[in-house]
Amino acid sequence: MEFALLSCGLLFFASPAMASVPTAITCFTRGLDLRKDRADVLCPAGCPMYQLQVYGNIVYASVSSICGAALHRGIITSSGGPVRVQMLPGREDYSALYANGIQSQVLSRWSSSFTVSSIKSGALEAAARPISTVRPSMGKKPKKTLEKKSGNKDCKADIAFLIDGSYNIGQRRFNLQKNFVGKVAMMLGIGTEGPHVGVVQASENPKTEFYLKNFTTAKDVLFAIKEIGFKGGNSNTGKALKQTVQKFFSPENGVRKGIPRVIVVFIDGWPSDDMEHAGILAREFGINVFIVSIAKPAPEELGMVQDLGFIEKAVCLNNGFFSYNIPSWFGTTKYVKPLVQKLCAHEHMLCSKTCYNSVNVAFLIDGSSSVGDSNFRLMLEFISNVAKSFEITDIGAKIAAVQFTYDQRTEFSFTDYITKENVLAALRGIRYMSGGTATGEAISHTTRNVFGPVRDGGNKNFLVILTDGQSYDDVRGPAVAAQQAGITIYSIGIAWAPLDDLKDMASAPKETHTFFTREFTGLEQIVPDVVRGICRDFLESKQ
Repeated sequence: MEFALLSCGLLFFASPAMASVPTAITCFTRGLDLRKDRADVLCPAGCPMYQLQVYGNIVYASVSSICGAALHRGIITSSGGPVRVQMLPGREDYSALYANGIQSQVLSRWSSSFTVSSIKSGALEAAARPISTVRPSMGKKPKKTLEKKSGNKDCKADIAFLIDGSYNIGQRRFNLQKNFVGKVAMMLGIGTEGPHVGVVQASENPKTEFYLKNFTTAKDVLFAIKEIGFKGGNSNTGKALKQTVQKFFSPENGVRKGIPRVIVVFIDGWPSDDMEHAGILAREFGINVFIVSIAKPAPEELGMVQDLGFIEKAVCLNNGFFSYNIPSWFGTTKYVKPLVQKLCAHEHMLCSKTCYNSVNVAFLIDGSSSVGDSNFRLMLEFISNVAKSFEITDIGAKIAAVQFTYDQRTEFSFTDYITKENVLAALRGIRYMSGGTATGEAISHTTRNVFGPVRDGGNKNFLVILTDGQSYDDVRGPAVAAQQAGITIYSIGIAWAPLDDLKDMASAPKETHTFFTREFTGLEQIVPDVVRGICRDFLESKQ
């Protein structure tokens, strides 16, 4: 047994187990931030799941959040806890998987990895000893740090619950439905800076029970839900969805700019009318439609269903994320949290106008002789990893690439490829040019010939410049002209690229739009920062 002296002057005994006391980390501490091959860490409670970057499954790229990986693996819950981290060599092809409320992402390659595992209770008990210098409580309960009025800031969404008020559901199940919706509303964390909700009842004719602007506390919303009366009538859910799309989400009814718009449709059985047209309309309006189905039609009832494919035709995207089945209205408590997690997963709101589906990103690639073919391949790999983060479709995000030396070569424009697979294949097919370096002229070429044709489109425009050296021409003038044309510029320098040139090209604030790495292998660590920066700029442009 050894003595340990704390800075506050308290003396306590430390057992040999204290050597493995977990080190407290933040929610965003990454594997690459650790300095040991194996470490025991302590994740805090309340990590915002949908802000955690996680790459891989079981084996995670070291750029991943440790706590995010532990949550994804099921080692800890939202209450936090101790985690054992084992560092491993790098690998290729980190896979993606949705697990325990977290969607991990794919990554083609990373230089180091880690796994997470649980720690036995002894280490947890050691971690629970008082090791801070904060004065002990004098008996009064500490004030809660969560400001209830502001709500859950990590789950900003404007949500309309479209509840079933038809004769299909009946009075009893209607009340059970209200109880479930109330539990979902309570768990969402409604508040002025969190989610806002309203309710529309579908029956013969839709009725808006209350709007987004009416209540901004969970308590008031819960009371309002309990007061809703059962209407009865046919289940004209398509008619109600169409009206909700067209009239519910308006500024006068409390809708906010830059916040995902969501409709959660509850259907007990099946709708009496057409859902397909309403679903198309919702997608055109940028609204994410979820279908929560209860008591699916029995085999003998299928002949009465107007359209057996009503769910996949109405949801935002038929990928399984936007449809949710509950077997019955009895014992629904366990279904509340998974639904809330879906509603707070902003990165999956593919029908919203988000940074993932509403940007044009062009890459200006230095093909000068100082780069060399192998380093040029590393730049293309960096571009591929950035591109993978975006939803590339004919109506979504767009990617373009230009290679430059003294000359410029548009490898492909925004309209050439409309799928992620084709974009990645095109990037792999780019051939290294070799030559001099005229970055300024290349910026002008890209502004004129690549961004010019999409100037009047709805996507926000970004230019990512990669260069390893000094330009032979002026870069500041062409960069300013590009920014005046509405293009946000990120400059990434490698090796001998002058910092002054990088800052002259980058958009303001310069420190968040300028990156530098001494080696080409360092580009992979910049990928998450560039993606987050693009999303930050996109959100700020919508405020």
